[in-house]
Amino acid sequence: MIDQATSAPSRACLSGVREAFPLLGGYVPVAISFGLIAVQAGFTPWEATLISTLVYAGASQFLFVGMIAGGAPLWLAVAMTLLINVRHAVYGPNLAPWMDRSRWWPVLMHGLTDQVFALAQHRFPQLPESQRLGWFTGAALLAWASWILGTVLGALAGDWLMARWPLLGEILPFALPALFLVLVAPRFTSKRWSLALAISIGVAMLCSLVGYTNIGIPVAAGCGALCFTLVRFTPHKEAPHE
Repeated sequence: MIDQATSAPSRACLSGVREAFPLLGGYVPVAISFGLIAVQAGFTPWEATLISTLVYAGASQFLFVGMIAGGAPLWLAVAMTLLINVRHAVYGPNLAPWMDRSRWWPVLMHGLTDQVFALAQHRFPQLPESQRLGWFTGAALLAWASWILGTVLGALAGDWLMARWPLLGEILPFALPALFLVLVAPRFTSKRWSLALAISIGVAMLCSLVGYTNIGIPVAAGCGALCFTLVRFTPHKEAPHE
């Protein structure tokens, strides 16, 4: 008979895999797009796969590849990649209160992405403390593996896929924006979030129009975060009924 204490982490891990499975609908197309773009920019399939394995940073990988292909200094490409990922300094403290003292958490944080964070922030309060580590392990590993495999597919067979189904060439460039849009769209129900997002979008568009596309990403994010921190809306109070 299998000890229940032993099988509990396995069940929690499988639960994380099952609940993170819908993320693959966004991860795989974006990863395929990255693999294809990286190879077209001059990287080998192995280099593209290594970037997805070690960097694993979504939008930052596209920026890194684009800057290197455009002749930017390596130090600047690395600095910009780190700057974009500074948002993880906010993710960690939000999840920390729900974590136990397991030594595995620092290792597993390599698998913390925007989507996994959003899912974990929703699920952690609902899970017993003993199941959170296993759940996060399953969710994070599935997302990471799908990103790597998608990159391999795009790097090795991206050109063939584009030739076989030309429509993919029109769809894949929108995969990454669509993935982030799914995350931010629910926030437009809040005035505070709507203003912060509108400012971020406006600043990003302005920077792009004047030719500062790369630096516009962190600047827009910083402006939006500053707006969200400083602006407060007073709740509307209904007049008393006479």
